[in-house]
Amino acid sequence: MLRNKSFGLVLLALVFAGGFVAGNLTESLGEARAQEHDHGEHVFELRTYTASPGKLSDLEARFRNHTVGLFEKHGMTNVGYWVPTDEPLSADTLIYVLEHESRDAAQASWDAFRTDPEWMEARAESERNGRLAANVEAVFMKATDYSPMK
Repeated sequence: MLRNKSFGLVLLALVFAGGFVAGNLTESLGEARAQEHDHGEHVFELRTYTASPGKLSDLEARFRNHTVGLFEKHGMTNVGYWVPTDEPLSADTLIYVLEHESRDAAQASWDAFRTDPEWMEARAESERNGRLAANVEAVFMKATDYSPMK
């Protein structure tokens, strides 16, 4: 129960932070994004990883050294990465938001990412002593018409 309440607070903070970050982008980029939103399918993906016991720093290292760049390579835009500040989530949780042109584009990007030889090698190397993520949750979101991101 505490974990669900904490996750809800983290989600709320991320939505606020995402709106703040996007709202402070250049005016021309903001106008382009507004037009994309008006045409439909532009989406954000909130992902929450629960690290295997004792593996959060290894998971963060894999993201820092490999995953973030590979996401960009495959057409995903990195919006931000966070770790909770309060227990119990601070011990094992990594949260991030990606931006995609559409749900179809997200699926194509994930398919390409998962089969990328560089990713497969990085994953195998980082998990030689066991899986880094015990659980992964994903939520696709679209900005509301009253969001500062519009």
